[in-house]
Amino acid sequence: MKRPQLSRLEVVLLAVSLLASIVYFAEVSHNSPTFFIDEASIAYNAHTISQSGVDEHGESFPLYFRAFGEYKNPVFIYLLAALFHFTGPSVFVGRLLSAILGMIAALLLGLLATRVTKKRWAGPLIFLAVLLTPWAFEISRLVFEVSIFPALLAGFLLLLYKASLRAEWSWRIATGLGALLGLMTYTYSIGRLLAPLFALGLAFFFTRSRRRGVILTWIVFAVMLVPLATFNLRHPGALSERYKFVTYVKPGDTNTQIVLRFVKNYGGNFGPGNWFLKGDPEPRHHLQWYGSLLLGMVLLATIGLVVVLRRHWREAWWRFILYGLAVAPVPASLTLDHFHTLRLIALPIFLFVLMMPAIRFLSADTSPRPRARRALLATLAVLLLVQGGVFQWKFYAAPARVDAFDSYYPELLNAAMAQPERPIYLLDKTPAAYMYAYWYSTLRGLDLHSFQRATQAAPPPAGAVVISHELPCTNCEMILERGQFRVYRQK
Repeated sequence: MKRPQLSRLEVVLLAVSLLASIVYFAEVSHNSPTFFIDEASIAYNAHTISQSGVDEHGESFPLYFRAFGEYKNPVFIYLLAALFHFTGPSVFVGRLLSAILGMIAALLLGLLATRVTKKRWAGPLIFLAVLLTPWAFEISRLVFEVSIFPALLAGFLLLLYKASLRAEWSWRIATGLGALLGLMTYTYSIGRLLAPLFALGLAFFFTRSRRRGVILTWIVFAVMLVPLATFNLRHPGALSERYKFVTYVKPGDTNTQIVLRFVKNYGGNFGPGNWFLKGDPEPRHHLQWYGSLLLGMVLLATIGLVVVLRRHWREAWWRFILYGLAVAPVPASLTLDHFHTLRLIALPIFLFVLMMPAIRFLSADTSPRPRARRALLATLAVLLLVQGGVFQWKFYAAPARVDAFDSYYPELLNAAMAQPERPIYLLDKTPAAYMYAYWYSTLRGLDLHSFQRATQAAPPPAGAVVISHELPCTNCEMILERGQFRVYRQK
């Protein structure tokens, strides 16, 4: 049987997809040739795991990685460790892994679009939407744990859609859904809230014939939570320590105050100003003064939302998508930060899915006024691609974000290493910046015994060379100063 030939539209979309993919990987290190402190911590611990199976503190294969005032999630670190085992530590390899994960998310959502719309060309269109949308694209440029979350969520939704078409769920489907929910729990802090919420949303699929499958999914998910529960018992409060600093929920606040702040934050996460004009105010996460979402994408998602509410709200699959869209901003709405790209990463994934019923509706030949609808679909698709291309151009043309990534640290390290005194003392206002010295020394094959951490209570001795972070230099000979860092000789 002959395979159907590609239409002209499919050929064009595939060609544009290929070009976008080449650019996507060709400039993988453009974001910064250096790492921010959290990236350095993740990469350094991945390196130590790849070499000896221990983290920076000597703990063998930890479930969570103790860092500076928090615990980092394991899935991304272990994936990076597997790569480092073959390649050695590298900034490029770290950024390449995040880009690959972003590409996987785009491919999975494209495959889902093909199945939902029954249109082959819808797959490349959604694939391009994911690659070009600032929110999804910028996550794929960062070596953060959250980089894997979109791919896992996309895989979960793809498998859930397959399950939604079946009267009964096989044990393979149930096990896969439960396992993906479990993995989401261990990828990023929001997963510890969103994964249980997504699991609760499976109640939409609870019918007599699917009952065993849904229950088995919950059981598999519960089993995967056992290591997390055990960790919490052994380290009470460890995983929630950072949350205390980022949340507005404080002892003494009334329930009314908390609810009003939540409602305000929740609404702000859907604000058009954040979506189309400003985006995340953190320059490390987002190209400033450019929207996080594309207008064509949001308009298609809005049409899709209307289509679902009018035509498909009785279907369990679409009820789950609406539910997912509603709960996606919950973790971010509990924190102080306004429109935090990382904590809101589930939100654009559900918007991509809502584009699919719009594509199917606007491209249907049997609908009234099909030409007008197809013209609207073509206009929105072109708008999406053009605006996405403009963002790509602006992203690559933007000045290097030196301060956002502390990109001057290698220069400071060079200045310190050029001095004969050893060890070099690391004095930080907050116990974090030492990781830069560890990471960049590892990249250069330097002996970490050349460094010694100091504190304000136990300062460096006279004559010592010091790399200091955010602390004033008193009674010292300045060698080099850049940003928040300075290298000096203590007198």
